[in-house]
Amino acid sequence: MSHIPHLINGERVAGNGRSAPVYNPSTGDSTSAVGLADRATMQLAIDAAKAAFPAWRNTPPAKRAQIMFRFKQLLEQNENEIAALISAEHGKTLEDAIGELKRGIENVEFACAAPEILKGEYSRNVGPNIDAWTDLQPIGVVAGITPFNFPAMVPLWMYPLAIVCGNCFILKPSERDPSSTLFIAELAQQAGLPKGVLNVVNGDKSVYDAVDALIEAPEVKALSFVGSTPIAEYIYSEGTKRGKRVQALGGAKNHAVLMPDADLDNAVSALMGAAYGSCGERCMAISVAVCVGDQIADALVEKIVPQIQALKIGAGTQCGLDMGPLVTAAARDKVKGYINAGVAQGAKLVVDGRDLVVPGNENGYFVGGTLFDRVTPEMTIYTDEIFGPVLCIVRVGSLEEAMQLINDHEYGNGTCIFTRDGEAARLFCDEIEVGMVGVNVPLPVPVSYHSFGGWKRSLFGDLHAYGPDGVRFYTRKKAITQRWPARKSHEAAQFAFPSNG
Repeated sequence: MSHIPHLINGERVAGNGRSAPVYNPSTGDSTSAVGLADRATMQLAIDAAKAAFPAWRNTPPAKRAQIMFRFKQLLEQNENEIAALISAEHGKTLEDAIGELKRGIENVEFACAAPEILKGEYSRNVGPNIDAWTDLQPIGVVAGITPFNFPAMVPLWMYPLAIVCGNCFILKPSERDPSSTLFIAELAQQAGLPKGVLNVVNGDKSVYDAVDALIEAPEVKALSFVGSTPIAEYIYSEGTKRGKRVQALGGAKNHAVLMPDADLDNAVSALMGAAYGSCGERCMAISVAVCVGDQIADALVEKIVPQIQALKIGAGTQCGLDMGPLVTAAARDKVKGYINAGVAQGAKLVVDGRDLVVPGNENGYFVGGTLFDRVTPEMTIYTDEIFGPVLCIVRVGSLEEAMQLINDHEYGNGTCIFTRDGEAARLFCDEIEVGMVGVNVPLPVPVSYHSFGGWKRSLFGDLHAYGPDGVRFYTRKKAITQRWPARKSHEAAQFAFPSNG
């Protein structure tokens, strides 16, 4: 069985001997073991990053950008190998894995603009012979903690931008699917990153050792996290109380509103991908369809059921599939538990995916596409983030009722509306209390030069991920005011507060 190490100071490090199995979700077999860091191992990474920081912060942004250009090229050249690693450990289809990587590469492209995004502002003669400017300076050692569902994309949301801003980075990826993350980090080394600028340290969340080490280390100045809300709250609370910058993205329960005038054929196609793509293991997955009126709800059920039943499901490493397995046996069992609860609480189970068996992969972690109708807000399948291939239909009488339903939910990550009515779409965009909104777009994930983040208990912190907010998160602004008095002049002391008036 192969061993997946840490990457510290440019070298593979085995760690202290603790490890955890990594599984192929399609077969249920353990394929490798990943090293799990203790605090001493994490401290090695912190020390390496701290030592690399002085030289890296003084490296010109243009030179940092050149490394990112080479990194982007290496990612594109190794696309198929990266996708295969993702699929083998996460279970998502190869096509989905390639799509994930491409969205990550978009963030590397944004980071390539370092000389532009790090330009300060300059004002001449703000006073007599006085010039003023601002300078965006790096923070120092920063860290990111990333989830299993996007082992390539979410790390690429973080460290390319942090690094081109002049920081040194420690990445704690998910221990469930670490191989692609490590491979990509080594490509960054191959692109020319100096030793210590990027470090990857694996750890498990059961004891929070690796995470707590990052939270408590005074050398780590900022933390970025993507994952579940309880851990996001924990990291935000513990990090901010120690004076760190924290950007913690939590859970979601994303709604799609279907108006009576919606283009139903296109809406159904969009819902199929948004609800069942990546087996529903996306923080932007649509898990609730809010139908305004029984007529659109009945029509939705009639059209979508055959498509759910026709989903092509199998081992993620195969081509031409719609859906693979869930990431672990525990995730599969959790999703089945939610389906059981939905039935017990009175929802109408229209399509049941609990008994799916994939021939040749009987031990894989599969759940078929599942559909509930007549779901109500007090049911756990409505309130909780299931993170599986389960779509719930809620019936309401008006757009206002649909919006109230969404606004009352504790999460505010993403939402969308399907309509041909511009007035309804504008009202929805203006009044909905959600951070990312789509109009006839089911997964409104912002492009790399905007920023990603939800509202309410989907985000803890003031700044969203990547894009312009990412630059602000990973830099500190310094305002400089400079004056050179005329030679041989003597100026009297001024005791009144100076002004330019």
